[in-house]
Parts: sequence; structure tokens; C-alpha cells
Amino acid sequence: MSLIKVKSGGVWGIEGYRVDVEVDVSPGLPSFNLVGLPDTAVKESKERVRSAIKNLGYGFPQKRITVNLSPSNIRKQGTLYDLPIALGLLFLGGYLPGDLLEDSVFLGELSLDGSIKKVVGALPIVVSLKDENVKRFFLPVENAVEASFIEGVEVYGVANLGELIGFLRGEVNLKPIRKGLEELLSSKRELDIDMGEVLGQVLVKRALEISAAGGHNLSMVGSPGSGKSMLAKRMQTILPPMDFDEIVEVSRIYSVAGELGGTLITQRPFRSPHHTASEAAIIGGGSVPSPGEASLAHRGVLFLDELPEFPRKTLEALRQPIEDGYVNISRAQGKVRFPAEFTLVTAQNPCPCGNYGDPFKQCSCSSSQIRSYTSKVSQPIKDRIDLHVWVEPVDRGELLKNKKGESSKTIRERVLKAYLIQKERFKNSKTAFNGRMSNREVELYCINMMDSQAKTLLKNAMDKLNLSGRSYFKVLKVSRTIADLEQEENIKAHHVAEALQFRGA
Repeated sequence: MSLIKVKSGGVWGIEGYRVDVEVDVSPGLPSFNLVGLPDTAVKESKERVRSAIKNLGYGFPQKRITVNLSPSNIRKQGTLYDLPIALGLLFLGGYLPGDLLEDSVFLGELSLDGSIKKVVGALPIVVSLKDENVKRFFLPVENAVEASFIEGVEVYGVANLGELIGFLRGEVNLKPIRKGLEELLSSKRELDIDMGEVLGQVLVKRALEISAAGGHNLSMVGSPGSGKSMLAKRMQTILPPMDFDEIVEVSRIYSVAGELGGTLITQRPFRSPHHTASEAAIIGGGSVPSPGEASLAHRGVLFLDELPEFPRKTLEALRQPIEDGYVNISRAQGKVRFPAEFTLVTAQNPCPCGNYGDPFKQCSCSSSQIRSYTSKVSQPIKDRIDLHVWVEPVDRGELLKNKKGESSKTIRERVLKAYLIQKERFKNSKTAFNGRMSNREVELYCINMMDSQAKTLLKNAMDKLNLSGRSYFKVLKVSRTIADLEQEENIKAHHVAEALQFRGA
């Protein structure tokens, strides 16, 4: 036989697809040709494969070698095809039996000494090819753990090509790696920060609690040193847990981005890009589209500190993912959709010098400078934020008392109860949090569940505050979350009053 087909996989967006690595060895002048739209990294695989096979003591065919990566109309990228190419050549050289090659998928980058190194995108390939009834996957050791939580497949971690050859020959015993959900969750790392460490700031903590419980976007405005960034970072400690489907979904994004550290992501992401980050870094992009910070924050928090310092074009590009929960990227090869359903948390100073509204410091900015500074963030972006809160500097007396507030554990217990109510409410819907309710769901779970006093209060507020239609719906969604935090079935007047309080900051 001069032709062998070895199964492998590729990634487009966060979806995996099957790639058949067809290896042909035929008489002719020695050559090694790769076809099937390979990128530079794939083309270089022939040198890695040649050296790895020779350095393990096997003969390399001095013939015409042709490798086709099928389907040939999709560009292949990365180094994950080294391993299947090498196995195809070894089979055609008579060094391997072919039975295990037929029902297995192989991924891995080869070092020149035959070691198998980590690749990008292994998890989405396993998840997608599992649906094609592929049951056996051979992955680099560093990728094997992340895929071992997927039920219904056998995942083998291999450290080097020699070990894999021995297993395929029946000379080495390799056992599939299998990890359970309990083991995954038990490895969850506890954060070493706590909301109880923040002195004072009761109103801001309440806004963070509502934001965490209902997935509501939050804006904090205050002078430098008032604690905005410190409070935002501690929001991680009160977020509700992810279920297994969310864990896999988020981990697939991190796998494609090359940021999966050997296991799945078990905590809701908290991403805090610097304001100098480019639009592509925030939204995603590149010649071969890769996820940006908005997608890496999926199911978690995207924190933008010093909001007015971000380029306006970058902030405007966030309007679509904030509204729709995904990012669309179009390239010549096709379109990619990355999930981007995050809670946006922002922090900014009230003016260029930062002292406007500070009871202890004098502002040196003119009114035109303040208007120019605050107008860097457009009204459509501000209108997409549910909660606005002013962060006052902590009173010196409070600092000297050093009296701790509620711990993250206490706040998280209330958040979790509200989250479980939402989980039951939206069990037949794609919605996860109150902040993502559709207009139809707002009518069902907010308007139809308001008492008469709450309706009257909201109507009067709309007239006096001149609320837009979007603001009206956001007040309703926030009111629903406040009621859930209090375990109330109906929305009452004081729930609406508290929600309105966070519209006027």
C-alpha cells in the first residue's frame, strides 16, 4: 500500500472539524509536498517530521511524498498535524499496524527528538469530533487533561512518538485518562482577596452584588484612590458558579486562544485589558480570526479601567457584543462568530484631574474640560450600562476604625440564591441572567409581576427623569434582580426605587 489516511482535526472559530491527513509515498525523485491550504507552520512540519523519525532510528522514505489535508478548501494552521503525518509515513514504511489508525484521531507537534508538544485548540476538536462518533483521541500529555472531562470518549496522553509507536504495536501499555466533574470542581482555586477587606463603600458593594447576581453592566465613577479598581477585582469573589456546559464553553474559547493551562476553566473569567489594547485585542480578529478579550470574558466579567482612555473606536466596537452577546468577524476565508456574553464593569475618573466631586480635594478643571473628558464615552455606550454608581472617597474616620464589612462568602450566598431562581426561571430559554432577558421575558417576569405601587412609581420616574426605552427596560431588569436577591416573587415599589437610584449616578 502506498496510501494511508490518518484522522486529525482543525479549528475554525471555536468549532472543531475533522481533517483527513492523506499520506502518499510513490516512486520518483525524493520530495516532500504538502497540499490542502497549509499555512507556514504546517508547511514547516515536514522538517520536524523528518528529523523526529530519523532521530528515533527509523528509516525515512527516499521517494516522492505527498500529504493532502482534506478538506482542501479550508486553510489549515498550527502544528497539530506533525503527529498524524509522521504516523502515516511510519505505517507506509512498515513500522506500524494500521488497525488503530482507522478509528482514532491524532493531534500533536513533534520536537526534533520525537517529543510530542502541546497544541492549540484540542478541546473544541474533541468536543466536535465526538459528535462524529470518533471515540479514541491521542493528544499531547499537556492537552489530554483538558479533554479527559468529556464523556463518551477515550483520551490518551502521549509524551513522545516512540511511546505511541510502542502502544500501537502492542509493546507499551497506555491507559486512557479520565477525570470526573467532582475532581474538576475540587481543584478550583480560591481567590486570596475578599470583599470584607474593603472598608466602607456600602452602596458600591450593593451595586456589585446586583451586577453579579443578574449579569448587569456596571459603571463606577469616582476620584483616584476611592477604591474603584479594588472593588471591581473583588467582584470575582461573589460571582455565581458555572455549570458544566458553561465550563466547557468557556474552556473551548481559552483552548483556541492558547490560554488553557492544562485543565478546564472552572471560575467565571475576569478580564482586565489595559486601555492601550488595540481593537483587535479587545474584539478579536487577525488574518486567522482569534478571540479577543470580549470573548475571553464570556460568561464572566470584562473590566475596563480608565474607560475614557480607551480609543473611542474600540469602545464603539463593543456596542454589538454588549447587546447581542457575540462577536462577528468576517474574513476572506469566511465568517467567524465568537461568544461574548459578558458583564461589563467600568471605572473612570469624573474629570481629567480626577478631583471633581471629591470632598477633600479641589478640582482644577474647567467645565469645558470636564465635558470634553466625559464625552469620550458615547451616550450609546452609557445607555447600555444598567447600574451607575458614584464612588465616594472613604471617610478618614472609617479607615481608622478598620471595621470590616460583609465577607465575599456572605454576599455570594445571596447571589447564589438569586442565580438559582434565575436558573429555574430560564430553564427552557437560552437566557442565563436577568440582565439578558428579551423584551418578551421582561413582559412575563417583570411587567406582569409588578404590584400597582411599583408601576406607579416607575411611570412617574419615566416622566420626571425622561428615561429612554432602553433605560426603561433596564430598570425593570434590575428591579427583577433586586427582588430575586430578597427571594420575592413580585417586584415591589422599593425594588424599583433602588433600581432607579442606580440610573441617576
